[in-house]
Amino acid sequence: MTMILDNLRLATMLSGGAPYGLIDGAAVAIEGDRIAWAGPSAEAPEGERMDMGGRLVTPALIDCHTHVVFGGQRAREFEMRLNGASYEEVAKAGGGIVSTVAATRAASEDALVAQALPRVDQMLAEGVGTIEVKSGYGLDIETELRMLRAARRIGSERAISVVTTFLGAHATPPEYKGRDDEFLAEQVIPALRAAHAEGLVDAVDGFCEGIAFSPAQIETVFAEASALGLPVKLHAEQLSNLGGAAMAARHGALSADHLEYLDAEGAAAMATAGTVAVILPGAFYTLRETQLPPIDALRAAGTEMAVATDCNPGTAPMTSLCLAMNMACTLFRMTPEEALAGTTRIAARALGLSDRGVIAPGLRADLAVWEAREPAELAYRVGPTPLHKRIIGGTLVA
Repeated sequence: MTMILDNLRLATMLSGGAPYGLIDGAAVAIEGDRIAWAGPSAEAPEGERMDMGGRLVTPALIDCHTHVVFGGQRAREFEMRLNGASYEEVAKAGGGIVSTVAATRAASEDALVAQALPRVDQMLAEGVGTIEVKSGYGLDIETELRMLRAARRIGSERAISVVTTFLGAHATPPEYKGRDDEFLAEQVIPALRAAHAEGLVDAVDGFCEGIAFSPAQIETVFAEASALGLPVKLHAEQLSNLGGAAMAARHGALSADHLEYLDAEGAAAMATAGTVAVILPGAFYTLRETQLPPIDALRAAGTEMAVATDCNPGTAPMTSLCLAMNMACTLFRMTPEEALAGTTRIAARALGLSDRGVIAPGLRADLAVWEAREPAELAYRVGPTPLHKRIIGGTLVA
């Protein structure tokens, strides 16, 4: 039976027409898990109609950069930093990524899922239909695989699509201090091969930074990803400009993320390659960064921009994609339309997904119905816009 969502204000997020692809007095026809038709209500096909009361309907949101699976929390070191402790003092007290690695290694798969689900539920309550989940807090073969298994389980325990990303090259663990290349050879590459063999990984990421890995070191991981037929992406230019984004673009990366120190050449290289710039204002805010990402340079180059939460225990302990949109607009001067495109149409591209992110016939029926009329309301409020209903794969789930 065809289900018709009727009497709605439809933000299709299709580009090239009206702002937001907006259609007033609209309807959407759903058959199975697909959109069958979308347009003016008077032209809708026959079917069982559900009156949406003139509410705003958008594609379900997509959070294309998260670390939502991890053990423990780091509130104590947050407090230490605010009380004047240095990075070194926090580290000596057992804080930083080392603390998250220890807690994640100590957690069972069941425990990792149990800790992640409340965070995921907060995302669902804000109209999210797809999330990316990275590994990277195990830094050994066994725990990286456990994290990815936990991420896969989220997609079976909640009405949400999960895209998994292997981030073994996130940091060098204490037992390999000063031996980065050995860590990559002995832990990261074998873990990637094992994850691929088990069907646990959809893409491969790395952290290219002075405190992490050089572009040359990341390229060894990308070479293995290519051999396995996996797409790549990169944490790049967050703290300095090592040319990581341009290197990722040469490898046809889906995205390069953070990018506060990106230069015009890097932005142009990304545009040429079709590599999406993923903007992460939560980390900028938490770290009290002052170097703004080059939004104007990305616009000038024609580089598409996505927006994500970067949900993680240390530098972005946030689950609100609506708040990330607000921050992207307020802190970085992205427009509300750019922010919404960056959490729908362009976020889908950042994950290599061509079946969602806009409302059009043939695509997945992943929709969010909001207690709102104006699309800009989703980025306007400091916090989430109330969600009325969520439709995932054609099924009303919230």
